[in-house]
Amino acid sequence: MPYIWSKKEDYNHCVELWPYSSLPNKGFAIFILITFLMLNFPLYTLLGTKYFWVIFTFLFVMLAAVWYALRRNYKDRNILEKLTITAEICQLTRQNPDGKHQNWECNRYWTKVALHESGGPVPNYITLSGSGRVVEIGSFLSEPERKDLYNELVKVIKKFQSN
Repeated sequence: MPYIWSKKEDYNHCVELWPYSSLPNKGFAIFILITFLMLNFPLYTLLGTKYFWVIFTFLFVMLAAVWYALRRNYKDRNILEKLTITAEICQLTRQNPDGKHQNWECNRYWTKVALHESGGPVPNYITLSGSGRVVEIGSFLSEPERKDLYNELVKVIKKFQSN
């Protein structure tokens, strides 16, 4: 799962969330190499003709577009969310792909966790509310991961509110 809980003390929990990466850098390099080689096979029959450079140009542009799209996807997935729950506060920090940080903080006793099965940008949308604000958490996770995260968040928040 692309999130991990860390518990330092009974009254200090932290969860870090990040988007799943199914194509590591080594896999990216292999994919681009294999794609390049497969695109070149039809070109061997055109060697020495005037059509070679025309088709090669289009294939090269297509390969460059795939390269750009995959690299852009890597950059857009550069998200990290960190939820810290202590005896006093519940704090969510989000690092966006552009490097900017967003923060939300609330008294841990008044923190509410909600699961919106429909009506959100994604199914089973998780929100935290408190201090007059509602913030999302884990919207980039898959649907089963969001359900699991919601159940874990409810357990931890209830544990803190019962003390």
